[in-house]
Amino acid sequence: MDFDVSEEMETILGMARSFMDAEVVPLEGAMLHGDAAALNAGVSSAQRKVREMGLWAPNHPVEFGGLGLPMVDHGLLSEVLGRSPLGHVVFGVQAPDAGNIEILHAHATEEQRERYLRPLVEGKVRSCFSMTEPEMPGSNPAMMGTTAVKDGDDYVINGQKWFTSSADGADFAIVMAVTDPDAPPYQRASMIIVPTDTPGFDLVRNISVMGDTGQGHASHAEILYHSCRVPQANLLGVEGNGFVIAQERLGPGRIHHCMRWLGIAGRCFDLMCERANARVITAEGDTLADRQVIQHWVAELDAEIRGARLQTLHAAWMIDRYGASTARDEISAIKFSVAATMLHAVDKAIQVHGALGVTDDTVLSYWYRHERAARIYDGADEVHKTTLGRRILRRYAVGAGDTQEWSVRR
Repeated sequence: MDFDVSEEMETILGMARSFMDAEVVPLEGAMLHGDAAALNAGVSSAQRKVREMGLWAPNHPVEFGGLGLPMVDHGLLSEVLGRSPLGHVVFGVQAPDAGNIEILHAHATEEQRERYLRPLVEGKVRSCFSMTEPEMPGSNPAMMGTTAVKDGDDYVINGQKWFTSSADGADFAIVMAVTDPDAPPYQRASMIIVPTDTPGFDLVRNISVMGDTGQGHASHAEILYHSCRVPQANLLGVEGNGFVIAQERLGPGRIHHCMRWLGIAGRCFDLMCERANARVITAEGDTLADRQVIQHWVAELDAEIRGARLQTLHAAWMIDRYGASTARDEISAIKFSVAATMLHAVDKAIQVHGALGVTDDTVLSYWYRHERAARIYDGADEVHKTTLGRRILRRYAVGAGDTQEWSVRR
């Protein structure tokens, strides 16, 4: 495995680090204290500067205006951008748009690409991904209540979705709905593009998450589809292929999450160490950094982040070299392990900051509220552990040859 970075990529990473510190991190105050006007103006200004630097949409297709970075390079950059909740938005690679761009690029018709993909990569529109349902288990995407019934040349969609992230202000949704209820379980659903101004697309509310309803991109919506009629030409890919497309989207999407979580963990680690060195706790001038328990926390967390980083880069390398389907074990493993590392880093940083850590005077409380869901979305920890454990045990039951081959690969 070779994680060497090209000279060009080193330059990009250096530019991104400097820009994040100078232009993006200072915008967090407006975000944390609800100054929407200042935040929107600041983000728009930062996005213009990113375009001028030639760093817009780094992992998106070159032919549609991105840089087309491979997974390892994008991972390294995403780690830098993840150091602020605003980093990916400013650089045009935020979820769920990033995942939608991937599946549009892979499965959209030429007409769909020009109408939806190109403006999405260019940042002229936003999108959302409408899959999760409140009455259905998210751990089993084959179970779905939303239906899309053919009527003439159209689909008529009915159902309830929620946690449709970034639907507030989005121009279109990619909706997963059952098109053939009599088909085998994993061939019942399809992906359909639905412009959000379509009659019957009803954004009921932005769901309050730990007291924060959010707005715009930083929100999670409940949506009702009431006889929502769209042309059958809006079908994405092949009918009945919704589950396959979802897996294609969620696999690399989990990599994107883990890369961002590493950036969060790294920023929390930096804040924790800075606070430990600055916080005087005795009249003699001792600081928190002088306490052995803090030193142990720092050493253990540093080792944990290093391990999670290497694990994530290995998964990204596997995707670049062999494809996401071959890297499914690596993807499952990082999903629960990196999430745990990130949340551990947030918690320890808050503990070292004391009362300050739970206020909105630092970014730590924001991450504590909004990133707890990391162990739930895109597959709960328990689901990934079960599927990974089952696959590993099956290899040992097959025969020594398979076990040896798997051990070498590890």
